[in-house]
Amino acid sequence: MGFADDAKDTADTAGRKIQDAWEDTTDRIGDKIDELKADANVKKAEAERDSVEKRNDLKASLRGDDR
Repeated sequence: MGFADDAKDTADTAGRKIQDAWEDTTDRIGDKIDELKADANVKKAEAERDSVEKRNDLKASLRGDDR
């Protein structure tokens, strides 16, 4: 019976390690996705900022204001 218990413990340990590895991998993937989304949001915000600055500069030049 000792051999069967050892095999069961080994299988349980392997199962836990596989589950832990899977959870770690899914967490890393989720973190990377969040990072990419944040980078995309930053780039979008910077593009909007640049667009507003250019639009304001154009309006100012049409009014004859010197900037």
